Amino acid sequence: MSELRVPPGPGIPGGLVVPAGELTEQFSRAGGPGGQGVNTTDSRVQLSLDLATTSALTDRQRERAMARLSTRLVGTTLTVDASEHRAQRRNRSAARERMGALLREALAPPPPSRRATKPTRGSQRRRLAAKSRRGEVKRARSRPSGDD
Repeated sequence: MSELRVPPGPGIPGGLVVPAGELTEQFSRAGGPGGQGVNTTDSRVQLSLDLATTSALTDRQRERAMARLSTRLVGTTLTVDASEHRAQRRNRSAARERMGALLREALAPPPPSRRATKPTRGSQRRRLAAKSRRGEVKRARSRPSGDD
């Protein structure tokens, strides 16, 4: 088993390398159709990483990842399944890609929030003028008053 490499991106400018010893792989039989080898090959892969003890993350990154991935964690462990391929090797690489994508997304800083601005004086005047014009149009539609 090799280490997990996450390319540089927002929140991880130098990239991320998770040592192979910190990753846990478990294999089981995948469900669904698969031909002759379906009952004999353990092609489904579960890849796990304990975010609390990994040396790949800084304290700040660990806090951000734990907060963002809280719905996916069991305790402090992040687990990813892959069973879409028939070959165990391809499922192993798919699980690693999925784990890397999750970590990259979790470590990205939140987008900047919208800064509230005041409407300009001209835009306020135009809005009020349009409202009064619309009111005049509606008033002109009413029945003429009986002032004869």
